[in-house]
Amino acid sequence: MSLLEMLENRKNKPEGGGGGSGSIPPETSDRYEDLKATIHKLLINKLEREGKISSLNDKDLEKEIKEFALDYINTNSPHISQADRSTITGYLLDEVCGYGPITEFLRQTDIEEIMVNGPYQIYIEQKGKGNILTGKKFRDREHVMHVIEKIISPLGKRVDETKPYTNARLPDGSRVHVIAPPVAPKGPYISIRKFETDPFTINDLISFNTLTPEMARFLEACVKARINIMVSGGTSSGKTTVLNCLTSFINADERILVIEDSMELQPRGNHVLRLEARDANIEGKGEFTIRQAVIEALRMNPTRLIIGEIRGAECFDFLRASNTGHRGSISTAHANSPRDLLHALETMTMMSNIDIPLIAIRRYIANTVDLIVQQQHMEDNTRKTVSITEVCGMEGDVIQLQELFRYEQQGVEQGRVMGKFLCSGVRPTFIDRIRASGLSLPDSIFVQ
Repeated sequence: MSLLEMLENRKNKPEGGGGGSGSIPPETSDRYEDLKATIHKLLINKLEREGKISSLNDKDLEKEIKEFALDYINTNSPHISQADRSTITGYLLDEVCGYGPITEFLRQTDIEEIMVNGPYQIYIEQKGKGNILTGKKFRDREHVMHVIEKIISPLGKRVDETKPYTNARLPDGSRVHVIAPPVAPKGPYISIRKFETDPFTINDLISFNTLTPEMARFLEACVKARINIMVSGGTSSGKTTVLNCLTSFINADERILVIEDSMELQPRGNHVLRLEARDANIEGKGEFTIRQAVIEALRMNPTRLIIGEIRGAECFDFLRASNTGHRGSISTAHANSPRDLLHALETMTMMSNIDIPLIAIRRYIANTVDLIVQQQHMEDNTRKTVSITEVCGMEGDVIQLQELFRYEQQGVEQGRVMGKFLCSGVRPTFIDRIRASGLSLPDSIFVQ
């Protein structure tokens, strides 16, 4: 077989016996790949032998890596250009001090999400832009798994055949989701939602045209008047961002208890307690679920309960807390419309194995949830608050909804979504609760 035939076979042969995202190695390779691998191996052996990985601070470790790499290149490959030397030392710094080929994307502030689809595809999502395929890649699956271990090991988590998925966070707070073979046969896959060091404010959302000043003022009054709010939407629709903004309206002296899978929210109060769920360890011990966190939280006398996202049986405990002494609680859930959210809450409440009929569950939801803020990720990669809807109790066996504000899409021009925000002209039935809290809203907010 000729060399050309061998290259063609390698290019067209799927890894692992099948095609799919990230399964086919790129045709071209880094001309210094072997050199990088050699220096990396020797460097790690030296650092581990001398105990410097854990003992040196970041600055000294970076200096050690650069000196070792340049000494090796000067001795063994002196013909390499200065630009290529910088590229090789940069690679080694990312491997030892960072997270391999995704390190540079973690540094860039305009990147919102990093998606690793197996070793040979790395996508990013930039602000205002869709998914972009980068030219970066991992060497192989083992390289991806090495980076995964580097992320999750300090948190006491694991990924293996018996537990092929987990959630984690980076030291800067960025949220990480990992899923590996065998359940991801073309993986491993990594999804990283970047952490905002300077979180968006409600004024930012107004400037982004996510919602109007009138809608923002109404939501502020609802939070201060202790209205129970659910933020609903699909993946990447801006639910967490809106929830973060809502928490900024809570009085600074209130005792807020925040519960999350991975710490992402940034409440601005002075009296904030945080609980974080965790998986069981390798012995199957130490699991702390969101539901357990809610139960424990209620014993800590919080003024408000904030749950990053409701996904299961904890729904009943959240509703119970919001209905009995912890009004003004806020959470998010995945749903494509306010009505879909109600169905989701019913289903998740039934997951708690409580022995009550569906009609009783519906009444409980109707009596607890006051307001639904519906988010949507639009076609042009913007986020909109497409509906603010009041839950108005029951009529027969159906929960009644009343839309107060909505976004009406009117088309797409040159890739941009066109539309306008509308007010229904209806005042919420809980307007008296807002006034009783000493707050006033001008009638113009509710004018069509």
